[in-house]
Parts: sequence; structure tokens; C-alpha cells
Amino acid sequence: MSFGKNPHLPKAQAAEQKAADALDQRARVLAYREAAHQWDRAASRENPGKKRTEYEQHAARNRDLADSDESAVEEAVDAAPVATPKKPGGLLN
Repeated sequence: MSFGKNPHLPKAQAAEQKAADALDQRARVLAYREAAHQWDRAASRENPGKKRTEYEQHAARNRDLADSDESAVEEAVDAAPVATPKKPGGLLN
């Protein structure tokens, strides 16, 4: 690692890519939240200015994406029928 580079920037970009590639909505929500966290960490390492504002906007965008996906997950869970466990019956051998 060289001096002056923000180590959280590639982590945030990788988390965004992971969210884009996620097949499961829950995995996508977690990846977006991780990306937002990494963008916040990247922003905290920058001096106030253009880059810091840009990183904070990326974090806010990823949180919004996570929240919109999370509401879709909650709706899918609410709509799914609840499975009732079957009682054991028949032969045990």
C-alpha cells in the first residue's frame, strides 16, 4: 500500500460490485449496507471538499438502495405462506 491512498475506496467499490452480482435479495441488501459503510469510512479519511462529499453521496445512495430492497424482502416474507411442521407418523423403523 502506498502513502496517500484511501484503502476504503476499493473495498467500497468491491462491495457495490458484490451487490450488483448478488442473486439473493437478502445478500444484495447486506452488500449495499456494507458498501455504504465502506463509503462512510472512505469519506471520513478525506478532508472536507469535493471527494468527501462525493463519497458521502455514494454512501447515501447505497443506503437508499438497501432500504428499497429490504422493503421488497419484507413484502415477500409477509406474502409467503407459513409452513406448518408435519407430525411424525407411521413406522419408526
